[in-house]
Amino acid sequence: MKREFNPGFKSWVKLSFLFLELPYFVLLNHQLNAMLQSMTGFGKASGTFKSKKITVEIKSLNSKSCDLFLRMASVYKEKELDLRKRITEVLDRGKIDCFITVENTGEANGNIINKELAAAYYNSLEQLSTTLKIKMEDPMSILMRMPDLFANQTEEFSEEEWKFIAGLVEEALKKHVQFRNDEGKGLSREFQNRIGQIRQLLSEVPQYEAARIDTIKSRIETNLEEFVGGAKVDKNRFEQELIYYIEKIDIAEEKHRLAQHLDYFDETMNQPTSQGRKLGFITQEIGREINTLGSKSYHPEMQKLVVQMKDELEKIKEQVLNTL
Repeated sequence: MKREFNPGFKSWVKLSFLFLELPYFVLLNHQLNAMLQSMTGFGKASGTFKSKKITVEIKSLNSKSCDLFLRMASVYKEKELDLRKRITEVLDRGKIDCFITVENTGEANGNIINKELAAAYYNSLEQLSTTLKIKMEDPMSILMRMPDLFANQTEEFSEEEWKFIAGLVEEALKKHVQFRNDEGKGLSREFQNRIGQIRQLLSEVPQYEAARIDTIKSRIETNLEEFVGGAKVDKNRFEQELIYYIEKIDIAEEKHRLAQHLDYFDETMNQPTSQGRKLGFITQEIGREINTLGSKSYHPEMQKLVVQMKDELEKIKEQVLNTL
């Protein structure tokens, strides 16, 4: 939405760093009560201030920290630190690019012709033409190509103009955060689906546990029969050693911890603010438990379940990297 400047205009946002009063709760209002947010976002706002068309564009991609690139006219450089602080405060993390472009739509122009220098160039060209007896044709086109003919007149900006730009920045930030929120809804749906798949696969593990123990017991008995001989084996001692071995490969704790991590992932995902870093740590813990299940499986069907869990987890990790 384009905005025309009105001398009595008061933006809905009033920034503290612009020497305006701003209640603290408004600073946080950009989050729009979102849960998950993506680090991918885009926001654009433009408007006309007197004879200037001003456009603000803010875009971002995923990054571990806040990497902000800011491009704007040098005349506004004194406001750069405040602007950086504001953008970082709202967007928090990501590789962020902010562009503020200004186009003159009226007669105002920052370039003026250096008339004294132009006259000196013309006199020199005329003398050269007379000396060499060469007719000087179209002197204006020659003058326009001479160096330093145009002097840039640095334009001062008013505080009123900067307040107008700040309002556009806030509008672009609002749209950017809304974009992130919309992307976050998609991430949330995908995470719920993937976590649900892992939970479903985990629920299928117990059906193979009894067969897994029988397979291990049978394998040990066969090996003993082959290498030692059945008559030489102390049955009581064999049962004790078998119980000890089965306890070592018991997966009850791993299943319990994995279920807890999955629940904690869901809980963290539904918190009022986006928790991308924490979700990353939780996926690491989920991965550890799945790996331990795999190392203790000793059953082909259980190993297939573990592989499927790892596949789902890898897809979660890819998207967590883009979560704020």
